[in-house]
Amino acid sequence: MKFFVTTLLLTVTFLVFGQRAYGQLPNEKFGKPSDMEWEFVGWGDAVNADALVLCKTMTVTYRVTDQVFSNSETAEIGYDDLPDFGKNQIDESSILVKYEFRLRTKILKPEGASHANIDIVYFNADNAETYNGDELADMKVRVFTKNEKGKVEKRNISTGNFVRERLDNNYMVLHVAVPDVKAGSIIEYQYNITSNRPTFLYDWKFQESIPVVRSKCDIDIPAFLQFNMNVPTNPLVKSGVEVGRLAYDTNRADLKRGKTCVTNHYKMTGDYILPDGPEIGVFTSQITTPNVSVPAYLPKGCTHLWIK
Repeated sequence: MKFFVTTLLLTVTFLVFGQRAYGQLPNEKFGKPSDMEWEFVGWGDAVNADALVLCKTMTVTYRVTDQVFSNSETAEIGYDDLPDFGKNQIDESSILVKYEFRLRTKILKPEGASHANIDIVYFNADNAETYNGDELADMKVRVFTKNEKGKVEKRNISTGNFVRERLDNNYMVLHVAVPDVKAGSIIEYQYNITSNRPTFLYDWKFQESIPVVRSKCDIDIPAFLQFNMNVPTNPLVKSGVEVGRLAYDTNRADLKRGKTCVTNHYKMTGDYILPDGPEIGVFTSQITTPNVSVPAYLPKGCTHLWIK
């Protein structure tokens, strides 16, 4: 009888903790894993995984200068203006796209150490007559572990562990190898990509080869750039779009008075995604404006971020 009661109490405790953990989400602010992330070991079938992605995010914002509309007197651009825009009014070189990527992975078993490594694909043409490529910068990789006394220790990974390799004529791959990780280690990656290809957006993959607790994509696009957005339709992914505004980056006095353009602000979030669960498509986009140049797209079957 005593054994039965003890077993029942342990079972109830596990269920309560499991429900509590399942209802919680990782800290999206990087630099310090939360208590939940240190304790969390999965949910459902994910408890058998070797590793899991605690959180990965992509935030995309545009930097629009006062030279965007070179032949236009319009200082503020709204939806009613869209049909009037042509190639002679859009100076693509005056628009920059900034991506902020964040990724946090937890190793659950010794055999899951290989999941600490990632590949980052980014545009870099090998033709000197074309635009050379996007700028991948501010790469930081950290490993967090707890010592025998329970104190968190942080280790920065040096650039000597970064290897660049050409994927094809348009794309490079940055291989990131993280050594000396063990069960219980949490690895953080953060990096930025700056691109002057406003008619191109990198794909975003919600589902990975290991369980994903949270995957979030936030994109704010000037409304004069029209995209077809292929958003995955899956109950695990919530998506929406709202009207936003983006201030011009300018030195002109007449635009310093708060001149802005309308944006389409897309938000997509996926939670508690299993690798062998219902298939979730990759978020993709394609420019629909016919009179702007079409950039090189990622090779078929390839996404920007690969988690090994």
